[in-house]
Amino acid sequence: MRLSRRGLILGGSAMLAGCASARATPIVTAQAAAVVPTAAQSAAPAPAIQTANLTPPPLDPRGRVRKDLMERAMAALDVHHRRLPLRDRMYLVDFQKFSGDERLYEVDLEGGQVTVLRTCHGRGSDPSHTGYAQRFSNTPDSNMSSVGAYATAGASWGSQQGPNVLLDGLEYTIAKARERPIIIPGADYADPDFLAREGKLGRSYGCFSVAHADLPDLRERMGQGRLLFAWA
Repeated sequence: MRLSRRGLILGGSAMLAGCASARATPIVTAQAAAVVPTAAQSAAPAPAIQTANLTPPPLDPRGRVRKDLMERAMAALDVHHRRLPLRDRMYLVDFQKFSGDERLYEVDLEGGQVTVLRTCHGRGSDPSHTGYAQRFSNTPDSNMSSVGAYATAGASWGSQQGPNVLLDGLEYTIAKARERPIIIPGADYADPDFLAREGKLGRSYGCFSVAHADLPDLRERMGQGRLLFAWA
């Protein structure tokens, strides 16, 4: 068969045009089509995430702490939050109460429960030894108790007091807490036998004194960076 030169040229041009068209048309495989979202899929809402509605237990459900004392302490937690990194529990002292009564409170801020202990006040705060603290001071050697917000500063040991818990005053009215020092030592005049004999606890030198039996575990629980708030 004889083909003309013109026929060869036209035939080759048609083949090239066909190849170009094939390259320009994308090939969609079944796998590629499966990953292309449909309009219905794009419009489908995201699944809702359900969270548990957890209500914390009530704080002090038995009402052991005086209401205004608790409110002042909670406010102090917020005001001094940078100095009080531990918010699992706090300690309150109610100096309105008689020294023979339980008036040192350990408040569980997570579980809500309150543990009560006894604590002394300074002899300068109660010169007639009535059992009630009547005046307060931050002055060294005044032997008076002080009121306000403190940060626990860890367990320590004093040459006169023995094992104790250091406190740092968070307000200018009790800024000399370390200097005095205001501490929580174990003391025989805070023990139950003294209370049974005298009807009230003895007086400290301005310290928050607790019984020997209460001190070891209390030192560990107080730790460093928790609130102790005393008020009258």
